[in-house]
Amino acid sequence: MVTPLTNLDKSPGTRVKMEVRLLLISVLLGLSRAQLDGNECTKASAQSCGECIQAGEKCGWCTDEDFLKQGEQKSTRCDEIEALIKKGCSKASIEDPRGTVTINKNQSLTDRTKDGGKLKPDQITQIQPQKLSLDLRSGEAQTFNLTFKRAEDYPIDLYYLMDLSYSMKDDLENVKNLGTDLMSEMQKITSDFRIGFGSFVEKTVMPYISTTPAKLLNPCTSDQNCTSPFSYKNVLSLTADGSQFNNLVSRQQISGNLDSPEGGFDAIMQVAVCANQIGWRNVTRLLVFSTDAGFHFAGDGKLGGIVLPNDGKCHLQDNMYTMSHYYDYPSIAHLVQKLSENNIQTIFAVTEEFQPVYQELKNLIPKSAVGTLSSDSGNVIKLIIDAYNSLSSEIILENSRLPEGVSISYISHCKNGVSEKGESGRKCSNISIGDQVTFEVAVTAKGCPSNGKSETIKIKPLGFTEEVEIVLNFICECECHKDGIPNSPVCHFGNGTLECGACRCNEGRIGRVCECSKDEVRTEDLDANCRMDNGTDICSNNGDCVCGTCECKKRDNPEERYSGKFCECDNFNCDRSNNKLCGGHGRCECRKCICDTNYTGSACDCSLDTSTCLASNKQICNGRGTCECGVCKCTDSKFQGPTCEICPTCPGVCTEHKDCVQCRAFGTGDKKDTCATECSYFNLKMVKKKEELPQPNDQPYINHCKERDANDCWLFFTYATKNDSTVEVHVAEELECPSGPDIIPIVAGVVAGIVLIGLALLLIWKLLMIIHDRREFAKFEKEKMNAKWDTQENPIYKSPINKFQNPSYGNKGVTL
Repeated sequence: MVTPLTNLDKSPGTRVKMEVRLLLISVLLGLSRAQLDGNECTKASAQSCGECIQAGEKCGWCTDEDFLKQGEQKSTRCDEIEALIKKGCSKASIEDPRGTVTINKNQSLTDRTKDGGKLKPDQITQIQPQKLSLDLRSGEAQTFNLTFKRAEDYPIDLYYLMDLSYSMKDDLENVKNLGTDLMSEMQKITSDFRIGFGSFVEKTVMPYISTTPAKLLNPCTSDQNCTSPFSYKNVLSLTADGSQFNNLVSRQQISGNLDSPEGGFDAIMQVAVCANQIGWRNVTRLLVFSTDAGFHFAGDGKLGGIVLPNDGKCHLQDNMYTMSHYYDYPSIAHLVQKLSENNIQTIFAVTEEFQPVYQELKNLIPKSAVGTLSSDSGNVIKLIIDAYNSLSSEIILENSRLPEGVSISYISHCKNGVSEKGESGRKCSNISIGDQVTFEVAVTAKGCPSNGKSETIKIKPLGFTEEVEIVLNFICECECHKDGIPNSPVCHFGNGTLECGACRCNEGRIGRVCECSKDEVRTEDLDANCRMDNGTDICSNNGDCVCGTCECKKRDNPEERYSGKFCECDNFNCDRSNNKLCGGHGRCECRKCICDTNYTGSACDCSLDTSTCLASNKQICNGRGTCECGVCKCTDSKFQGPTCEICPTCPGVCTEHKDCVQCRAFGTGDKKDTCATECSYFNLKMVKKKEELPQPNDQPYINHCKERDANDCWLFFTYATKNDSTVEVHVAEELECPSGPDIIPIVAGVVAGIVLIGLALLLIWKLLMIIHDRREFAKFEKEKMNAKWDTQENPIYKSPINKFQNPSYGNKGVTL
């Protein structure tokens, strides 16, 4: 018996050992892993149709009142559809409700080329459909498509939130003319653009600012004229007048604080939640956050003695945030929630020094962008345009909080045929105005909510006000539940409701027909009815005695089950063959195999089909054996093999019958004298040529023979055994005898070969001699060129010059 996993140590080593044990058991029993684990339908032990269909999408309930066999529980009615049909339940009697998708509102996407004119924000449609209803069956996903198309000339609200600490002094000068310049640039994108302005510094408590009276009036040095510190101020609500923006911003003054991080999160929270004061419309909402420093977040307020968490509500009075000294800074998660709820897309315009910090923050805030702000904010307009184009080109779907047990998944179908799943399936990038993308959304429920009521969820593209409303209706009961008969007489004098072919018992009653109360379940009198042949085992130890009736236990493998009045039968303890129950050729009923047609034996392993015993001559076991259970038993000891055709000691058919064929066809051969007595066992037919001999297609089985006779001629014949066991031999009259060799060509070839070989040898010798002579001559010429004669060293050389002395000329000699 396998120990339940729930009772085991949960350590990794124990789990691995259990996995190995389960695998070994499955191999030994010939079960698949799915069979070993069972299925969700049978594991649910459903007592009603409603419980059954909530167990899983593959589960069905059999409503046939006569479906249950003796000893089977009500939960047997719940199983996979194919399993119920195998058990004998007709398709018409199976309850298997399916979920549906209904589109309630499906307004067409806005197309400016067709609609024309200037439309109000609430007249523009960018996502379709807008409202759906889903009927959810437990475990079954309902899929629908959402289409998004970026509308042309969509209105934009932009709120510029600026850090007015002292380090931003030079930036303020450049922002003073931002309104009209940005207006002219944004007119290229949309004709409906509004801009607003707000500023922030820090919480007005120590240690963020100096609280001395002088510093509260002027937090900067004495030679600098700064305004009093403040947390957040709404300077200008959203307006279409760019010049008004310039006028109000030009009046702003720089302030100061003590520490480096600023209280920008307080300001962002108020901008997000104070929609009425800011003037947000249901259009594209952009928040530009400009600073050259870091930020404080939740928990930092403890430095100033502020411990109350930020409540995420609007606290603006006269456009000033009044509760900065009371509530802590908001957390990043809280900020993300409020920005998302209010469809605000954030652009962080920060200096290069703080780029890494705000890049990390961007990764936590969906639909946000980071731009590098120059030291004097001179590039702020280009930064805003680039960031807006980046944000608006990406579509990210977000859904509201899901009810318990409900899950949702997305598959995106973006431009150029690109599709993504998982978290990437929520978004599409590089979307231009007029581009259309589709998202495939699947909603799945596991079970039914406790209240059984409908739920509503919403899906919207981040940064856009439009949303899709989805009403979730849960299928918690079968259709037949409506036709239930309360207090039915079938359910033991009205102790239950006859519903979907079974009794749903009233409180305190149990049994297949609610025939017993829970207090009477284990009485001795009732247990006696559950013992077979007055034995000691209750329900054969394979079930429980419930109200005097055996309810058989369930096996982990749903294909295996106990049955019978005393659970004495089962369908898995029959004989096996090849590790298969009933050899795979029958079914097990009450521990006995009921074999399929053409099979017999205790394990249905004996086949009555003789086709596997047919030899190549179409005879059963080649006429030399009997076919038993589809296997040949050879009666002739010389023959063996699966069809008794192999005879290692027997000569070949052609060699064996050659002498008889030769003597009967031509009167020659070794048996020509005894031909009449030894060779009359076959019918002889003569044909003229070997091409006229029978071919394999002419008869069921035929041997083609080619044998050599005493004259070294080839003899051609066929040997065939017919179905009536008669032998027929066809012989070709023409023999193929070898012809003698042609002497003249052979002699001529030999002579020609000798002559050619001689000539070749002479040519080779001549070539070698020529090469040798040329080498010697070259050597001689070389030695001749190198010879040098020295006349003074030659002993036989006599000089032609004579020298004598004239005595009358003194001692001077004359040379001639």
